[in-house]
Amino acid sequence: MSETLSQIAEHTLEVNRSRFVALAMPVRDVDHAVEVLHAQRIADAHHNAWAYRIGNDYRFNDDGEVGGTAGKPILAAIDGQGLDRVAVRVARWFGGIKLGTGGLARAYGGCASECLRRAARQAIVEQAALSFVIDFALEQAARAALATHGGQVLGHDYGANGLHLRIQLPASHEGALRSALTDLSRGRIVFAESA
Repeated sequence: MSETLSQIAEHTLEVNRSRFVALAMPVRDVDHAVEVLHAQRIADAHHNAWAYRIGNDYRFNDDGEVGGTAGKPILAAIDGQGLDRVAVRVARWFGGIKLGTGGLARAYGGCASECLRRAARQAIVEQAALSFVIDFALEQAARAALATHGGQVLGHDYGANGLHLRIQLPASHEGALRSALTDLSRGRIVFAESA
């Protein structure tokens, strides 16, 4: 089972008077990763290198450092810890002493790796979306069944045919919830996959 971060984490490292500050963040998708990396850019830092991993999608950026010395080591830190749905930005303030390509790669990768190592983690639980219509009289019982199976209501509408609920729940609970709702409605529930 894959893991992501449960909250934002930060770590600071100083190497030969250069200061590195890593910020690791859980992200939902590529658009969210790009958004948070842009928002977390530090204007007065000399460099804001970054990387993200979301399933098979990944990207990294050296932000002006020598190619392969910043973004790629950050991505290697993410992958080395087996994390997914994570973005990491490492800001650098130059301290006047050149670190060389190996020193840069070790500093960026080490700062990111230590940040991720200290970060709180959580398992990634795959979610399923489901939509169904149930008789009004069964609303409370249906909501109780949702709670039992970890379901979350994303939206609802009251229509002529009954209550239309759009929900999200752990994918591993979908079959059991479908069975419970079918039994509850004596087979009169109408399921449709949510978009």
